[in-house]
Amino acid sequence: LLSLIFFVNLIFANYQFKTIASDLDDAWSFDFLNENQIIFTEQPGKVKIITISSGEIVEVEGAPKVQYASQGGLSEIVLDPNFKKNNVLYLTYSALNERGKSTLFLMSAELSNNALINKKIIFEAKAFRRVPIHMGAKIDFLSDGTLLLTSGDGFDHKEKAQSLDNHFGKIIRINKDGSVPNDNPFVGNKNVLPEIFTYGHRNMQGLVVMDDGRIFEHEHGPRGGDEFNLIEPGKNYGWPAITYGIDYSGAVISPFTKMDGMEQPLKYWVPSIAPSDMIYYDGDLYPELKDSFLITALVSRDVKKIKKTNTLITEESIFSSLNSRLRSIGVSPSGELYLLTDGRRGKLLKVLSTKE
Repeated sequence: LLSLIFFVNLIFANYQFKTIASDLDDAWSFDFLNENQIIFTEQPGKVKIITISSGEIVEVEGAPKVQYASQGGLSEIVLDPNFKKNNVLYLTYSALNERGKSTLFLMSAELSNNALINKKIIFEAKAFRRVPIHMGAKIDFLSDGTLLLTSGDGFDHKEKAQSLDNHFGKIIRINKDGSVPNDNPFVGNKNVLPEIFTYGHRNMQGLVVMDDGRIFEHEHGPRGGDEFNLIEPGKNYGWPAITYGIDYSGAVISPFTKMDGMEQPLKYWVPSIAPSDMIYYDGDLYPELKDSFLITALVSRDVKKIKKTNTLITEESIFSSLNSRLRSIGVSPSGELYLLTDGRRGKLLKVLSTKE
């Protein structure tokens, strides 16, 4: 029996990958317009559409002007849950505001004839920084139609993640028009920004809302201390008062890993894996991956398959044969997995199922 299990696992480990596109310029995020077309962002400030069957790539006109520097630029692209009816999508990006300060923006727009029209900035973070670093910039939707956005700690501003008068190190919840839901946890609290949903985060680049309403998030730690968290409204996730990591110099950031009133991660990584994106896979094309969180990682150059039950979290490394820094992961309407590799001359890859 043990030898049979080993044989089955060996088969599942031998994934094959098909290159859909290459020489992408710092591609960061993608979503599916349909089974044959993917819309994606490149950090220098371009939105493009690729037709999978032909490999043809066209640039979408009207992308926002971004501040492409350090870790900043054009980041997330996500289709509205009602995209088939309203053609609305959402973009996050770093840019200079009217006062010349660098911060995180969230824009809504309509896609029409390969152009973005009716563009509206629906959120500008009160998280101003010298250079665009630790932006967060991930988006997902709750079942009530409200939108969650991660806003990173800005690296040099980590202490502000513990105060509620700014957007550093926060998860934000807003309506699609940018207004504040009246049931946000801090609405009505004096000197607290009402958009704040949770706080005490570092650089959050994974965000998944489950069908049952549970919210999972992951974030980069410093040197060690990457976290996988269950998100609950109003909670404090500890950074930088508690952490399982140390500073890049080796200095201690905090001597504490636990503190009253601060949430513990479901899982943390030491050394860092540098988690960059996350999905929950519940399809059937890859039965060995079903009902798992799949987390792309930059440093460990693989995908972490995380299984969570009420009492146990298990981890397995997959796709490591690529030996590539993996930036993003997504699922087609039919359940096929796709990956973006990181950096200049990146690739869009399709993960061939065990049935192909």
